[in-house]
Amino acid sequence: MNEYDLIIIGSGPGGYVAAVRASQLGLKVAVVEKAETGGICLNWGCIPTKALLKSAQVLDYARHAADYGINAGEAPAPDFGAVIARSRGVADAMSKGVQYLFKKYNIPVLSGFGRLKGTGAVEVEAADGTKETYGAKHIIIATGARSRELPNLRQDGRKIIGYREAMTLPALPASMVVVGSGAIGSEFAGFYRSMGTEVTLVEFMPRILPIEDEEVSRTLERSFKKAKMKIMVNSTVEKVDTSGDRCVVTIKTPKGEETVETDVVLSAVGITPNTEGIGLEENGVKTERGRVVVDEFYRTSVSGVYAIGDIVPGPALAHVASAEAIVCVEKIAGRNPHTVDYENIPGCTYTTPEVASCGMTEEAAKAAGIETKTGKFMFMASGKASAAGAREGFVKLVFNAADDRLIGGHLIGMNVTEMISSLVTARKMGATAHDLMTSIHPHPTMSEGIMEAAAAALGEAIHG
Repeated sequence: MNEYDLIIIGSGPGGYVAAVRASQLGLKVAVVEKAETGGICLNWGCIPTKALLKSAQVLDYARHAADYGINAGEAPAPDFGAVIARSRGVADAMSKGVQYLFKKYNIPVLSGFGRLKGTGAVEVEAADGTKETYGAKHIIIATGARSRELPNLRQDGRKIIGYREAMTLPALPASMVVVGSGAIGSEFAGFYRSMGTEVTLVEFMPRILPIEDEEVSRTLERSFKKAKMKIMVNSTVEKVDTSGDRCVVTIKTPKGEETVETDVVLSAVGITPNTEGIGLEENGVKTERGRVVVDEFYRTSVSGVYAIGDIVPGPALAHVASAEAIVCVEKIAGRNPHTVDYENIPGCTYTTPEVASCGMTEEAAKAAGIETKTGKFMFMASGKASAAGAREGFVKLVFNAADDRLIGGHLIGMNVTEMISSLVTARKMGATAHDLMTSIHPHPTMSEGIMEAAAAALGEAIHG
């Protein structure tokens, strides 16, 4: 039996990062992967969706070229097949990049379905059904998650689809109902509406992007409605009749039931951890509510077995899985890593306009009994935003009134996903409103909004 210091089941943003870091620290490591190298995020999630959204952005620029003094000629139209092909090409290139890292760090990939097989052992079942067992002192489970299915919204891959099918539809649908307005649902709703699909977005909660700051959510909703997207909040899909050529969707609303006919229904109601059939129960690994129970270093209830990423409690985000991977591996290697601060995780939604946040909202701070100071800067006052033709949105900063320290940042606008990391760092360092106000920001930039919002919180805004 081949023996390793560490075997990782899954090669997603948790698994491959764990493998590379383990190799850097001198461990003999192998990765088990049943599908594409790089996992869901790289092949079927974060990366290819951003390629789709870039195509939508380019199309939007082309449609509004005259606003920038450019004569673009005939009315632009999407080549949907080419858009999909470009997205797949981007994903394939990134997957090859992970393969290169594995080769660089001498990390073998054990192809097949991996499961725990007793103490210190992993069984790998190949596509042809053959099985081989490998030994390891340590085992990290990083099997990720898949699209969640509701009992009344069973996915058939054709008329009722999940995010994977949404990235590879054979043709652009004339209409689509998107169920769920979290990051996945909102991004796909925005993409397909940009492509020309008539989109209805259905959300159970009172507003879209319900975990975000309320002003941010309302701003995005207005933008979606301006793009002629139908928004239905406080609403649930009761049933979908797929017996005919089209889907007949019955939606329960505050005003009663409403029926919508559509070509396809996209279910974006969350994710389900991939924990079935990997030997957890048989080997005594404790789970709660479908997720593996771990400590701050991702050790499970079984010695030598660890879990990271979407299968453990916490935000199901690629960058969280990568952070957990590094902490876990460094602990295995005998180092003393800092634990992940789950109160300071950036969240990004790549709609138009983009949404980004970290820390507490005003509402959450109030619920926690924290008195706050809030500062806001509207991008309509930004020279860079005006020049770019993207005046929609704002920066909102939330400070603890007791010491003026930053406790939350909430942004909506062009490229704000590239700005949020500075607020994550500021929050980690304990920065105050005065620190941010007196940190000179370059002009003209969108990031000036951070300095201006901090000044506004102190009543010293120049452009507010």
